[in-house]
Order: sequence, then C-alpha cells, then structure tokens
Amino acid sequence: MSAPLLLWLVLLHGATAGGPVRGGRTWRHCTDLRPLDILAEVVPAGGLAPALRVFEAQGVRGFQLAASQPRALAFPASRLFIHCHRFPEEFSIIVTLRVLSVPAKRNEYIFTLMAEESPRVLVGLRYATNKLHFIFWSHERAGSWQTRVTFPNVSLSDNQWHTLVLAVSGQSFSLTVDCSVPKDVVMETPFPASLSVKRASFYLGNRRRRKGAFTGLLRQLVLLPGADATPRICTALNLKVATLSVPAVLQDVPVKPASNEVLKYPYESDTKVTLGSRPPCTKREKAQLWFNASRRGLYLCNGSAWVSMLEVKQRLDYVEEYQNLVTNSETMGVEVFTIPKVGLFAATANRYTPPGSAVYKWTDGKFVPYQNIPTYQAQSWKYFTIGKKIFLAVANFEQNDRGQEFSVIYKWSRRKEKFVTYQRITTHSARDWEAFVIEGEAFLAVVNHRQGNNHNIDSVIYRWNPRTGLFETNQTIPTSGAYDWEFFTIGPYSFLAVANTFNGTSTKIYSHIYIWLSGSFQLFQSILTFGAADWEVFHIGDRVFLAVANSHSYDSGMPAPSNFYAINSSIYELNITAQMFVKFQDVLTYSALDWEFFSVGDDSFLVVANSFDGLTFAVNSIIYRWQGYEGFVAAHHLPTVGCRDWEAFHTAEGSYLLYSSAKEPLSKVLKLKTT
Repeated sequence: MSAPLLLWLVLLHGATAGGPVRGGRTWRHCTDLRPLDILAEVVPAGGLAPALRVFEAQGVRGFQLAASQPRALAFPASRLFIHCHRFPEEFSIIVTLRVLSVPAKRNEYIFTLMAEESPRVLVGLRYATNKLHFIFWSHERAGSWQTRVTFPNVSLSDNQWHTLVLAVSGQSFSLTVDCSVPKDVVMETPFPASLSVKRASFYLGNRRRRKGAFTGLLRQLVLLPGADATPRICTALNLKVATLSVPAVLQDVPVKPASNEVLKYPYESDTKVTLGSRPPCTKREKAQLWFNASRRGLYLCNGSAWVSMLEVKQRLDYVEEYQNLVTNSETMGVEVFTIPKVGLFAATANRYTPPGSAVYKWTDGKFVPYQNIPTYQAQSWKYFTIGKKIFLAVANFEQNDRGQEFSVIYKWSRRKEKFVTYQRITTHSARDWEAFVIEGEAFLAVVNHRQGNNHNIDSVIYRWNPRTGLFETNQTIPTSGAYDWEFFTIGPYSFLAVANTFNGTSTKIYSHIYIWLSGSFQLFQSILTFGAADWEVFHIGDRVFLAVANSHSYDSGMPAPSNFYAINSSIYELNITAQMFVKFQDVLTYSALDWEFFSVGDDSFLVVANSFDGLTFAVNSIIYRWQGYEGFVAAHHLPTVGCRDWEAFHTAEGSYLLYSSAKEPLSKVLKLKTT
C-alpha cells in the first residue's frame, strides 16, 4: 500500500511552483518570464469584440468564438514577444476549455500561430475525438517540415470543463489534464531553439479559416515562457478550472464600468426571462432564463434541460407511501435510470425464472410494467452508456436451463424500443456490475461471489474494445465472497472498492480499495469489514465519505455472538493529510445490505437497508440526516420487509425513494414530502 500512497503524495503536491521545464537548456528570454494571457489580447478594453460571446456553464464563464470571423480573433505576435521575434524554446501552454461533442475525423483548433505571408502553422494546438495534437514548424539546413505531437486517450468531448497544461522542452512534451498523471512523449524532432515569429499572428479558435474552428467555450489560454506551469496550476480545489490568468470579463465579479453606469455582466443584455409554466428548453432557448413562480426558482436553459440557478431550498418533512410495486418475484436489487427522449425506467432483479426480471416505465406518475427479461436468480442491474449506445447489464447468480452460467449485457434498440441481448459473459454466482470510464476508455467490472463452494476466486474487470464492439478481459482481482463494486474519483484519481463478504470460514475479513495507476488497479487501502455487502461513496461540500454496509458477524473458529446481525456499519472519511480513509462514525444496523445517499435542498441524507434482526425480516430501515459536527442522526424510521436495495430518484413532480424486498414480491415507492 505504501508505494501507491507515496506516488499519490508526490503527484498531489508536486515540485516547487515556477521550476524550470525539463531539459535544462538555456534560452535568452525574448519576453518577461510572466504568464502571457493570449486570450485577453483579443478582448478590447471596456467591452467585448463582436466575435466573442460570454456564456456560463456549470457556474463557470467562458468565451464562445465566432467561426465566421477568424481574423477578428487574431493579433500580431509582437504584442507578446516584445524583446525579439523568437518563440520561447521552453514553455508551458495552459488551456481551460469546455468541449462539445466532436464528430469523428474532425479536428478543432484551440489556437494557431501563423506567418502572415504563408499558410503554414508555426505553432498550434488542436483536438480530435479522444486525441490532442500539438503542432510546430521546424526549419533546418536540410529543409523545413511540420511536426505533430499526438497525445492519445485524451477525453475532452464530455461537456465538462477541463484544464490542460502542455510543457515543452527540447524533445520532451508533457500533457497534464485536470492535474492527473502527466502523459509524456519524447520526439525525434525537438521543438526549435530559434523559431522566428516575425510578421506572425496568433489566431484563436481557428487557423485563419472557418474549417476546423473551435465550437466549445474557452476560458483560459496562457503562454508561460521558461517554466513548467503544472505546480502553479495544480493547487486549486477545483482542478478542472484551475487558473493562472483569466480575462476580467470571465472572472467571478462584474466588470468595473468606465463611467458611473450600473455594474453589468457582459452577457446580461442578451438575456430574456420567461414566466409561467415550464417552457421548452432546446438549443434555440440556450442561455435563456425561466422564473417558476410556484417554486420561487430561477432556471437557466443549457440547451437541453432547465438548470436551477436560484430557488427556495426544500426541506424534508416526512415520507409517505406512494406506490406498491408488485414484482415478478422477490427482488434482490433495483436500478432506476433515464433513457433520453424516452423516459424514466426501473429494472428489478428478481429471484425466479420464469417469469424472470422486469423493466418498468414511469407513466402518469407511476411505474408500470414495460418489458420482461429472462434472468436466473438475478442479483442486480447496471445501466450505462458508451457514446450513443445504451446498455443494461444483469448479474445472474445461477445457471440457466442448459447448465450454462453467464451474465448478460442488453442493448437498447431504438427501433424496437426495448432491450435486446448484446453480449454474454461467463460469471460465477455474479452479485454486481459496475461501469465506469477512465481516461476516455469504458470499463465494466463484475463481482464473482463464489465458484461451487469456493468463495476465494477472481472478480474481473473488462475493457470495451471499440473495434470489436465487445467487452474483453482487462484485469482480474482476487475477492472473497464479494458482493459489490464501487467506483469513484477524487480529483484526477480513480478508485475501485470491493465489498468482501465471506472467505469460507469468516465474515470478519478485509475489504479493499484500489487506485488506478499505470494502466491497472493497484491496492490502495484495506479496511476490516464484517460480511460487507455494499460500499457507498458520497461528497458533502469538499469532504469525501465512504460508507460500508456490514451484514453479519460470523467466524467458525470463534464463539457465536448473541446476535449475528445486530452489528455496526461504518462511515469513513478521506483524510487528505494521511492519504487514507479513516473511520468517522459507527451506525448500529441489522444485517445491512445497502446504503443510499441523497439530498433534499441543502440537506444530505443516508438511508440504510436493514434486512434481518435475528428474529424477523420485518425491520425498520432508517433515514439518517447529516447534522455536521454530530455526523448522521436518525431522522425517519421506515417499515420494510427484507429490504435489499434503495434507489433515490427525481421527477418533475418531486423526489422519491424505491426499495426492493428480497422476501416478498412487493417493492415500494415512497415520496419525500417537503416544506
């Protein structure tokens, strides 16, 4: 465990700010060693250029660049290089941007530096699907040519903000995305020691023509000569929008007016506010506002949905029974998901075949049967997407009628409007699937519970192969009677926690947390658990928590406790200084099988699935409210029978909880009543 911890510590804290770029070669400075704000150069004093528009996304502002006016987004390089006409030999380029989806085989330019009398690109940065290209012009006695440095597996087209730091020194090129582990490339052709920029100009978001123009939002574009900017950038709490220099109109305060006029944000003049019932939100209404008088809320259209900007915060008052959902048989797990432009669904993992498991659709404020799917003592479902493809994976616990044991991935058919079989994967008493994305690549992990009577077997992580369109084995991890995977990220780092339940003789065993390093998961921390059935990660403010549901305490070599099932489940908090999760709170539970975190207004809650107290399956499950210094305090006691799984979901009508029962063919939808 110490090696990953040490590596993580080094990566997080880095070297002293402002250190030299790797390479150590000298360079007579053509400009001051200060951040050169390329983006600010195209913003005229006291206003905005016609080719610039300010938009706000996820609480962060950026420029949208007009593709129809490439020369309006240009300025001479001599503005930056004031002492001589040479580009720095060693430098960093810092970019903060928000990229929309980019079609395959399309390149978009973030910036270029071009000679006015020539179409050649002297220096440029562009991206394509899952790739980033840095290009530069080399000139030697033998001739001139353009060199392209490609960084693969750089996923930017996700409508999220990202900060890139490109450090260049000689033959070494290093790219850091959101302060994650740097991607290093060594080229045969070094960056030129003397690249002339005489009579050259910078072009933002284009290469002096409309084709390949930048279509996203640009917040920061800075050139830092002579230094690796990574240590200076990677100190912010929000690594994706870490800043070195940002134009004034994009900062978090209004622009100071030139006269005594009222302070005004640059985008306010184009804003319209709609009143009344919910209006449509499409690309045409993007950046427009809607005021909901009934909820006293102000909402912003992001091009597809109304996002809350300001509203009276709701508080949970009480919970009421809303719907009795009759299921095909006892339900081991439930998954609630939304298919865009189709609707809200719930998939139940049912014990018996026939009739198998079912998918329900939310119709007129209720879940109604939509599709039956053959399953074999299904334990759980996992909904996920890869690009435009929509999938639903089931974990089957038993063999089918032919004695074959596999779990199945189903794909949503837009033509048939139902899920159809896509890929079968051999599993061993599978309990759970977990889907996740790392560095633009899709993964799917299965928990194998046991093979025959052997509980100490491998669980498997599969990687999506875009060429074959199938999941293929990527890594195996030893597990002991495992029940659950939980994937989560902290800053640029990816983690995967496994809930180990039983090793053949005891439930008092270690569950493990793994960290993604160098292309695979490596052990990060081990935590002693007691029949662990579930991990739940959640954030409250800047704090990161991880809750484990302990189901029972059993050890064949120890005297039997008075109650196997009345046992503490624990909540752990990430301690940044110690670089590990430390225990925050113990909660008495009764054969707990699941935690679910949810929020109502500004309040945070955890609900536990208590399933058995040693005498009866009719046990109260409990909602705990976050009380700050006091931790989580019991707030609502909910009568449940053999509760196995909780899912929280929201509709336009309100917020709900859905629980599944492993002891009766009846699940329940509960409505959260707020004030």
